[in-house]
Amino acid sequence: MATEPENRSLGARRRRLLTVLAKAPRGRDVNALLSRGFRFETIADLIRNGLATVQLQSMGKREPNVHLACVRMTDAGRRALKGAAESE
Repeated sequence: MATEPENRSLGARRRRLLTVLAKAPRGRDVNALLSRGFRFETIADLIRNGLATVQLQSMGKREPNVHLACVRMTDAGRRALKGAAESE
């Protein structure tokens, strides 16, 4: 189970990524995030700190299935983004 993130500033990259995820309740494909200029390390950092989760989604019903890694914001991520906005 993920723990609450540390009380430290999110940083511009993490805050920007959380903002993008906040606008996508069903999540975003990792490849789409990478193509928008987000770094894999930033995505992994949010997941590692419990601010986002990743889940594989199967696309299509034929073989071979295509699987997408979908990143979603967690409740902790929403709280962190809200706290960052309030502290500005």
